[in-house]
Amino acid sequence: MKRLLRGVVRILFYSMAALGLVWTLATVTPIDYHWATWLAGPWDDPAADVLIVLGGSVLDDGTIGQSSYWRSVYAVRAFREGDVRTVVICGRRASVAMREFLESQSVPRSAIRIENRSSSTRENALFAREVLADEPGRKVLLTSDYHMFRARRVFQKAGIDVLPRPIPDVRKQAGSWRARWPAFLDLVEETIKIGYYFARGWI
Repeated sequence: MKRLLRGVVRILFYSMAALGLVWTLATVTPIDYHWATWLAGPWDDPAADVLIVLGGSVLDDGTIGQSSYWRSVYAVRAFREGDVRTVVICGRRASVAMREFLESQSVPRSAIRIENRSSSTRENALFAREVLADEPGRKVLLTSDYHMFRARRVFQKAGIDVLPRPIPDVRKQAGSWRARWPAFLDLVEETIKIGYYFARGWI
């Protein structure tokens, strides 16, 4: 019994030590910033005829969440550059709230189309394909830095040729040590999703 107890204590000790090491790595080093930068790909902000914006988080009351907010902010900035003819917002929960934000920033409703059936990145691409069928021109995909690796490849797999326009989501959070641990967990979760999508042949 004592041997078993010592074994359990040893496992707990090493587990806590490992967790502490990972937490220190995530909060003290720039790993979040570099990891997100690698997942984002090119940062050349290509001009778009059609800007595809992927929905992110939404609060329980339907209010726009943090990731959706920042994607919307950068969508407005892209629209104001003057090249974007149409903004297509994807996502069952976030698309309406994001459209309202864009309209509040003087993006005309006539320039916004929403795809409000999808609830995953793969569905974003599959349902957006129908919306984009009658939208000619250069298509640019806008989403969070850590999400771009998977999102771009999902759209390409669905037959939609897109150029990446990532936004600094985790890269922003990496500037505050308090935000680095949640950002690190987002990166871990996203990497697991990438592996799952590869296994399913979706990317």
